[in-house]
Amino acid sequence: MLLTTMILQAAAGAALGKVGAAIGAAIAALAGAIGIGKIGKSTMEAIARQPESSGNLRTSMIIAAGMVEGAALFAIIVCLLVVLLK
Repeated sequence: MLLTTMILQAAAGAALGKVGAAIGAAIAALAGAIGIGKIGKSTMEAIARQPESSGNLRTSMIIAAGMVEGAALFAIIVCLLVVLLK
């Protein structure tokens, strides 16, 4: 009886950790999408104000969006590793 209770408690704790990691991956994906959206919005506003500098702004936007996407991807991979390895 005691052994089955301990096994059930361990299984419930592992499931809760997997749910937390899945929620963390979802939050990381949403945060990355919001960040890239804000970068794009700001760049489009800046290009509308000064169309002659669109090349430099576009390059900076791509670099910044890549950095945000890389950080979000790293967070998602860490969360998925927790789900798969726990």
